[in-house]
Amino acid sequence: MKNTRNHKMAARCLWLLLSLVCLLQTPVAAYRARENDGSAVEIYRHKENTQKKIALTFDDGPHPRYTPEILEILDTYGIKATFFVVGENAEHYPDTLEEVIRRGHEVGNHTYTHPHLICENYTGLVEEIGRCESTIYRFGECRTKYFRPPEGLVDTDVRVAASKLGYSVILWNIDTRDWAHTPPAKIAANVLSHVHSGDIILMHDYIGHNSPTPEALRLILPELLAQGYTFVRISELIGINE
Repeated sequence: MKNTRNHKMAARCLWLLLSLVCLLQTPVAAYRARENDGSAVEIYRHKENTQKKIALTFDDGPHPRYTPEILEILDTYGIKATFFVVGENAEHYPDTLEEVIRRGHEVGNHTYTHPHLICENYTGLVEEIGRCESTIYRFGECRTKYFRPPEGLVDTDVRVAASKLGYSVILWNIDTRDWAHTPPAKIAANVLSHVHSGDIILMHDYIGHNSPTPEALRLILPELLAQGYTFVRISELIGINE
């Protein structure tokens, strides 16, 4: 009887010890997530409307080679877009960031170093978003309310961080795959065959050398304008109320 009692006591102590170890190893973010699971954050992949309004977005810039060329193409067709900026690139090329803003385009937050956010802890995630925000403000003198996580990866920590920092999360529903160096004609064919009112189109103003994006834009933009589509900034698209 005494041995049984001792075994039970030992088992109870072991259980308490294991519970304490698990508690100490649980990330702080898990408790933050329980306090605020991020369910209140707005996440957009598109925004339905009957006005044939769509949003063109560019990730990973600014870059002194491709961003200015894209800006010239957009100006040619009188189109405004939204650029999701990597803070590190903005710090390297502040003049290019300023030019994006000067021409009336919208700027969004795409983190400071473009990490794989699912592998980041909560503190690192907040730091990435915060450093990008402060960089945009320092060089562009503007605040942004829109956040796009690298690769579009969203988990609880991303939702919680975006919610706490006051961002809406902007994803997309048309991936042009320009990042894979898809030929311009194939990019254009994909967009033109799938586009609908309310779409958010993903492109990049920096993907390394030999970007297909400028040439793809020259094929896509006049065709969509001829079909009656209007390109708007993200703030304008998600602000539509019908």
